[in-house]
Amino acid sequence: MENVKGIVSAPLKHVPTAEREKDDPEQRLGTVLDVILSEFKKLGYRTVYGVLDAVNYGVPQFRERFVLIGSRDSEDIFLPMPTHFQIHQNPDYRWKTVGDVIKDLEDAPGEYTPLSGDRKKYLHMVPEGGNWKDLPQEIIPVAMGGAYESGGGKVGFYRRLSYVQPSPTITTSPAQKATMLCRPKQDRPLSIREYARIQQFPDDWKFIGTISAKYRQIGNAVPVGLAEAIGKAIISTANSTSTIETKRFRGTGVHNRIKNAMELGASCIIQI
Repeated sequence: MENVKGIVSAPLKHVPTAEREKDDPEQRLGTVLDVILSEFKKLGYRTVYGVLDAVNYGVPQFRERFVLIGSRDSEDIFLPMPTHFQIHQNPDYRWKTVGDVIKDLEDAPGEYTPLSGDRKKYLHMVPEGGNWKDLPQEIIPVAMGGAYESGGGKVGFYRRLSYVQPSPTITTSPAQKATMLCRPKQDRPLSIREYARIQQFPDDWKFIGTISAKYRQIGNAVPVGLAEAIGKAIISTANSTSTIETKRFRGTGVHNRIKNAMELGASCIIQI
């Protein structure tokens, strides 16, 4: 099961009245995740879940998602261990960047939704890797409009990607004012093909419908690298090949640091 990470703490919409809770504490509904886990348990599933970031699995994109794996065969299921890292001596195992996957499409982007005149004018002033905060101070109130006085970080406004960093999370619309995802060197949003590259679809994959529908299909998808890692974790569990059995894990400081790094990299994994 895959979903947005907010499901971990999302409350149920229909909450019992305070009087009902007082009379019968068992009627408290809690969170959406509480109900999901309870139902899986009733069905006989052993589950493990956590929040995984796709960038740690070879995807050129920061994309945190809730992932749950279940088994009704009492298997030692686990969430996939990270395969890519911010720092690594081997470039094959470092985080993938925007430049790694779309730089060659600079002059052949394919179809995309163009920006309106004003939005394009303001984006032109934003440097690579920047957003609305990099606009001249006297222009920001006009460029932001009503959002200028609103709360939150507003990081998606006039956001321009960087070739040397992973992409922010791909949304369903890169041309909207609050969710812009624009080329590092050109004053336009990412194209359909560039979107697909960042989500790791093959170049010959066919998307059907309007441009808006294609952006939505790609933006809602699970990146190939993350899906593959989950699939491999399930297969290795089924084949009983996921663990190298030893009499003990070495107890030296070096090995303990490795073990701690592994546990940290596995994110917030919880098993019931």
